[in-house]
Amino acid sequence: MKKTIVKIDDKRCNGCGICVTGCHEGALQVVDGKAVIVREDYCDGLGACIPECPQGAISLEEREAEPFDEKAVLERTLQPLSEHESKAPCKNEWQPLQGLAPRHVQFPVQLHLINPRNSIFKGADVLLAADCTAFTTQDFHTRYLKNKLLVIACPKLDTNRDAYIDKLAEMIGNTGIETLTVLIMEVPCCGGLLEIVKKAREKSGRYIPVKRIVLTVRGDLKSEEWIK
Repeated sequence: MKKTIVKIDDKRCNGCGICVTGCHEGALQVVDGKAVIVREDYCDGLGACIPECPQGAISLEEREAEPFDEKAVLERTLQPLSEHESKAPCKNEWQPLQGLAPRHVQFPVQLHLINPRNSIFKGADVLLAADCTAFTTQDFHTRYLKNKLLVIACPKLDTNRDAYIDKLAEMIGNTGIETLTVLIMEVPCCGGLLEIVKKAREKSGRYIPVKRIVLTVRGDLKSEEWIK
């Protein structure tokens, strides 16, 4: 079938590998010094890798290719990072914003995309935040994210809750996160995020402290409590 898929100009590509980290689905790898599409079914055709390329070697084209397989991509994120992926280059050195304490930075942060077995989460305090929270409160970074690693999700708009439960259970039971803080809005749909966490903790077979923090629609703190 025809679909929109990335196209790499091997004459411009210098093999830097930055596009590999820009492709969250894992469709790209550097082979023999050039970036190539190793899995057509991993490419969603959205072109998130295009602005990552400093050489302007990536564009989009429409051609016969394997259709995008979202299920396969989700299964991939549950697998340990390959040696190549673990050594993929990082384009930017993170610089802390003035007035904020330095913190550990990880990417991606969307629960749909993260690898739950990433060693960065071992022994970490994790903030699982509903998508809207960071845009509602002014002190998201200084008050809620400080000294934590970030994961974001939307219990209303995101699909495949079972995959979320599996990922969080893996992070709790095997990767070994220490605590999980769930930051949600006071609106009813946000409550689903806490239910996902409860099911994940139960499935993991390991008890960790879970805190629920609820914000008002104006971004003010409404309640904060540890969940048994």
